[in-house]
Amino acid sequence: MAPKFEWWAKGNNNNRKGTPVVVKMENPNNWSMVELESPSHDDFLLRTHEKSRNKNARQLTWVLLLKAHRAAGCLTSLGSALIALGTAVRRRIAAGRTDTEISSSSGLQKQNPAKKSKLFYSCLKVFLWLSLILLGFEIAAYFKGWHFGTSKLQLQFIFNKGFFDWVYTRWVLLRVEYLAPPLQFLANGCIVLFLVQSLDRLILCLGCFWIRFKKIKPVPKPDSISDLESGDNGAFLPMVLVQIPMCNEKEVYQQSIAAVCNLDWPKGKILIQILDDSDDPITQSLIKEEVHKWQNQGARIVYRHRVNREGYKAGNLKSAMNCSYVKDYEFVAIFDADFQPLPDFLKKTIPHFKDNEELGLVQARWSFVNKEENLLTRLQNINLAFHFEVEQQVNSVFLNFFGFNGTAGVWRIKALEDSGGWLERTTVEDMDIAVRAHLHGWKFIFLNDVECQCELPESYEAYRKQQHRWHSGPMQLFRLCLPAVIKSKISIGKKFNLIFLFFLLRKLILPFYSFTLFCIILPMTMFVPEAELPAWVVCYIPATMSFLNILPAPKSFPFIVPYLLFENTMSVTKFNAMVSGLFQLGSAYEWVVTKKSGRSSEGDLAALVEKDEKKTKHQRGVSAPETEAEKKAEKTKKKKKKHNRIYMKELSLAFLLLTAATRSLLSAQGIHFYFLLFQGISFLLVGLDLIGEQVE
Repeated sequence: MAPKFEWWAKGNNNNRKGTPVVVKMENPNNWSMVELESPSHDDFLLRTHEKSRNKNARQLTWVLLLKAHRAAGCLTSLGSALIALGTAVRRRIAAGRTDTEISSSSGLQKQNPAKKSKLFYSCLKVFLWLSLILLGFEIAAYFKGWHFGTSKLQLQFIFNKGFFDWVYTRWVLLRVEYLAPPLQFLANGCIVLFLVQSLDRLILCLGCFWIRFKKIKPVPKPDSISDLESGDNGAFLPMVLVQIPMCNEKEVYQQSIAAVCNLDWPKGKILIQILDDSDDPITQSLIKEEVHKWQNQGARIVYRHRVNREGYKAGNLKSAMNCSYVKDYEFVAIFDADFQPLPDFLKKTIPHFKDNEELGLVQARWSFVNKEENLLTRLQNINLAFHFEVEQQVNSVFLNFFGFNGTAGVWRIKALEDSGGWLERTTVEDMDIAVRAHLHGWKFIFLNDVECQCELPESYEAYRKQQHRWHSGPMQLFRLCLPAVIKSKISIGKKFNLIFLFFLLRKLILPFYSFTLFCIILPMTMFVPEAELPAWVVCYIPATMSFLNILPAPKSFPFIVPYLLFENTMSVTKFNAMVSGLFQLGSAYEWVVTKKSGRSSEGDLAALVEKDEKKTKHQRGVSAPETEAEKKAEKTKKKKKKHNRIYMKELSLAFLLLTAATRSLLSAQGIHFYFLLFQGISFLLVGLDLIGEQVE
């Protein structure tokens, strides 16, 4: 039995720290206790200090070892990432599928839109080869020690001793007297445009801050909301037409049709039109069967198919509005095939029209089910969050005008008819109808708190084609509607906003200066150092503008640097599209439906599971036509092979910027070197299609 330590409690009553006791337990049956001499107070302080010092030293050692371990892990992961990147690059180059080869094999050359693109690509190749030659020239001069000013250059020119000396001095005199002045003038002009556009962006952000500070937002009539909630017979429940235009979009038709059929609105006062432009018989049969299924469940839904796809989406909507029964409806809600409105969408938008006869459009905000799918979707989310939170909201509050987004909006049918209806003259029919309605005095409202879910393009190919259409169309429209804007009866301030801000500054000047300044002039100033771009133009203002752009999406702050680089990379596509639309080139009228992946939100997945369970309960089998259509769709999916592409224009600019970065090392230009280096790497990754969806 172990002894009792009653003396321990007595010892604790003393002022001393206590008697240390060592208990030796070599085995359970043999133990002993040794009492040690109590240390003095000085000994105790000395030992405490030594222990704390040893403890701090051990902690510091462990912290350093932990950081070293983490650094080694980061280097290992970085090395593996570089190896994986190199493998992907080698595999992508071995595949050898360039954008020009694919476009020619797909038959796009019949429309002959590629001539301008080839000319643009040829110009980039000329710039690239010229920069490589100049780089070799400058490296040779650098190793000869030729770093002198213009005065010494004149002496060297007079007393030259060899052919290379004579050529180099001639080249320096040429760039000093003839190349640097026009290049500097062009650079200064682009800097002015850059500052004007940055000022516009800053004013928009200040307007957004003011809206948030004052808590300004459109509010419908209180009685209209209470009537809807109470279900009063005299409530504002007008006849609403819902339209879903689609074309060969079998990945998303089910979820969009299900979403609109579940809209919370009296069945007798809503009609859904599925406007199918598909030329694929399998897709047509699948959509038709889905419509029949919802008709059997009691939904008021009709299926319309056009044999001729003339006018694309505008022609599809125009054809649907010509139906005889449309005259019975007061409003029309439009959704693209990948949009999934919530059941209360109409109850949040329609009340704004009550007792507001001047209101022609109510636009809702987009939200994205796949915004975190990959780096490309994250960067798109930053752009679109700024577009809706800042641009659309500020223009709605202060001007009652903004560009219709083409979907997730409700139009007053009278406003559409008064403005001339849908026209097929451009590829941006949504912006076209919005501008014409604005010229006729109709007002718009943007609801930032009403969201409609949709998808973002997950591949660079799909995003590139979408951006080409979005930036060529406004230039077509500007050229066509400029006389009508000038002759219209709206105020001078609204004309200024429409011509200078809406079209010129945000649709033309932005892609022009971003491509010209950062992709052409900046590399050229490395080979013509007499023309200079200040560091604040290259670094500080772009970083500030990127910071402002990313504010509406605060979770995306870690991607601020990739966002800045990617926006400059996309300037090639946007500049190309802008020129095409402005000068009526062939590719400006090219309409390619953005590819969808068919991703659904958690709510949609739950609804689909519930629907499948109901099917298994009430139907033990599936109808034979549906099974055959699905089997055919699966076969076509297996036959089609997806490929990542190689984009030659982006690759040419990548090597041009990397060559200019190498030249900047000779001049020891730090900020310019890093910008050119990372921008060149960004172009390289995009040119090899290593951003966005990757296909094995």
